[in-house]
Amino acid sequence: MRRALHPCLVNEPFGDPGLFVDFLFEGRALLFDLGDIRALAPRKILRVSDIFVSHCHMDHFMGFDWLLRICLGRERAVRLYGPPGFIAKVEAKLAAYTWNLLHRYGNDFGLEVTELLAPGRVQRARFHVRQGFRREALGEGRIEDGVLLAEPGFRVRCALLDHGTPCLGFALEETQHVNIWKTRLAERGLAVGPWLQGLKRAVLAGQDAAATIPGPSGQPLPVNTLLDCVEVTPGMKLAYVTDVVFSEANAAAIVELARGADTLFIESVFLDTAAARAADKRHLTAGQAGRLARAAGVKAVEPFHFSPIYRGREVELRAELERAFQGA
Repeated sequence: MRRALHPCLVNEPFGDPGLFVDFLFEGRALLFDLGDIRALAPRKILRVSDIFVSHCHMDHFMGFDWLLRICLGRERAVRLYGPPGFIAKVEAKLAAYTWNLLHRYGNDFGLEVTELLAPGRVQRARFHVRQGFRREALGEGRIEDGVLLAEPGFRVRCALLDHGTPCLGFALEETQHVNIWKTRLAERGLAVGPWLQGLKRAVLAGQDAAATIPGPSGQPLPVNTLLDCVEVTPGMKLAYVTDVVFSEANAAAIVELARGADTLFIESVFLDTAAARAADKRHLTAGQAGRLARAAGVKAVEPFHFSPIYRGREVELRAELERAFQGA
């Protein structure tokens, strides 16, 4: 069975941090961090529905301008999520441009922005073409367990971490994964296609098995006649952590956020021999990253955000992380 989530780092590990997660069968993607995203083809950027920004240092946020350039003139909305002060930073980015010709656009491209004010509290705002990208406040709200986005098939949680400035770590969790047995569909003369998303949604939502969904030709099909074509397995979990100082509070929050993840994507900026420098710059060493991954019980760990001082020594960073991860 093929996994529905396909994660990949946007850049090589010495480049700007960023994780692109493609939803294989849904024509959409999520993006974690918004630094240099020029390595992503425009067609991939246009698949992105939600962007989760850890913090607004340049290497995590400079890609906002490229995103805007690609999306402007299209009828769509993109949701962004970030740490305290995030809405004001999005507003400042938009205010840097002259928008006197926006009235000529026939679309209403928009940005919907959620800012974590404090654990459990968010505020939201909207910026749309037809409003000249003026800020429209949507008010404050509460969230539970750090959940910024929840849909029938998955959710994204955050943890508020310390990088000398507030910084968010993220976990993407499939609630369950629904596999389709194509051979069994073929035996019934049913073609694969977009209609299967309706079947998956019905299964994930726990709909009454007597309910019907539109089939490949639009004909109603009872869900209970298709259940033997479906296999439900535990969902995938991915965690993304970057730009954090190694502290007791951060370690506890990261371990809880990443616990049991299939893959933890985590910065590994310095070697342990440069731990003092890492602490001064509020970053992790590869050894610290490996020990956090081990404590969280993740299945696999993928390092990134290597310091340029280690160009040509990537193997040392990876080896140190792996030793710490294995408890060697």
